[in-house]
Amino acid sequence: MLAVAAGLGAGLGAGAGATLGRWREAQEPPAPVAAVPASVAAQRQAPPPPAPEQAVTVLAAGDVLLHRPVTDSATTAGGIDYSPLLAGTDAWVQGADLALCHLETPVVPPGEAPSSYPLFGVPGEIVRDLAEQGWDGCSTASNHALDRGLPGVVATLDALDAADLGHAGTARDAAEAAAAQRYDVVRDGRTVHVAHLSATEHLNGLAPPAGAPWAVGLLDVDGLVAAARTAREDGADVVVVSVHAGTEYATAPTPQQREVATALAASGQVDLVIGHHAHVPQPIERLPGGPDGAGMWVAYGLGNHLSNQDAACCAAATSDGVLLVADVRWRGARAPRVAGVAWAATTVDREAGHRVRVLAGAAAGGASGTLDADELRTRHQRVRDAVGPQAPERTAPPVPTGPEPVVVPRS
Repeated sequence: MLAVAAGLGAGLGAGAGATLGRWREAQEPPAPVAAVPASVAAQRQAPPPPAPEQAVTVLAAGDVLLHRPVTDSATTAGGIDYSPLLAGTDAWVQGADLALCHLETPVVPPGEAPSSYPLFGVPGEIVRDLAEQGWDGCSTASNHALDRGLPGVVATLDALDAADLGHAGTARDAAEAAAAQRYDVVRDGRTVHVAHLSATEHLNGLAPPAGAPWAVGLLDVDGLVAAARTAREDGADVVVVSVHAGTEYATAPTPQQREVATALAASGQVDLVIGHHAHVPQPIERLPGGPDGAGMWVAYGLGNHLSNQDAACCAAATSDGVLLVADVRWRGARAPRVAGVAWAATTVDREAGHRVRVLAGAAAGGASGTLDADELRTRHQRVRDAVGPQAPERTAPPVPTGPEPVVVPRS
């Protein structure tokens, strides 16, 4: 029987042998497979980490309104120097990635004497000193923009250009009027393009120069929306609009201020609205709309940054101002957006020579200049009440996140 079996096995040939081998393999358990560590498996399944969030800050301030006594305080035996008056805000201006001021009064044309209220023509040293402090540009559309006519407009823009400061709101020709001011902020290989527009509600009864209707941007919502849209088509990531409007010395925004801000927010073309003209702080609010429908912040009025106004002549709140700090954030290839705003209160100590002071923590340190602790607290609380609860107060200046912005010439 063994012989038969052996012969039969030999007679089956190679094919039958292979079949028998596969039958035997099927009856044996498979060789064990090495287990993949749980940590390795998790790494294989986890999505890549998100790109780090990037951020830059945009700083804005109230009206630079140079009454003659302000210039008197800046005048020394060596000439005119506004830097000591502005120095109290150095850390805030220099800490911002982009700093935008509001130059309400035009620079006096060459060969003419400076003048104050009601028709201003101010020394050009203010532009030099704003640049030296760290401002990157200014809005120039205001009710006083034409106080010295077209020559004053030209003198102002020439001074700003000479100081490498940007400008928005006035123009030397039609082409310049049609161009938004652009700032390029470079961070980690990406350039964030910020466009700045500016317009004023009125010109104190003055008419635009004959043949130069473009000299000052007049408040027109449809025109601003169109300009903002054009700026975005030209590559702007963020559009900031400065609006000079409202009622002087009134904390509450006028219906027109609210209508303008609401319309700009609804357009989806504007990221931030900065208000001027009231000379007192006004509310900061977030409105529905904005790019991507995520909302748009408006500061209806930032008060005075540097002026001769206080309770001795005007409403007590004219001594007060607001530094607005907007956080522009983005991640990866996403579009930069204004993620939030904060503010800091300032005041002008007129009797100490028109020194601008930041009020955060000032009262805790006791008297400052000619202002005692009680007066400092009063002014600080006045700004808090005006600004309202929607935006938080910031008590420390921003810190630069990279190199200074590039000011792109409008013409």
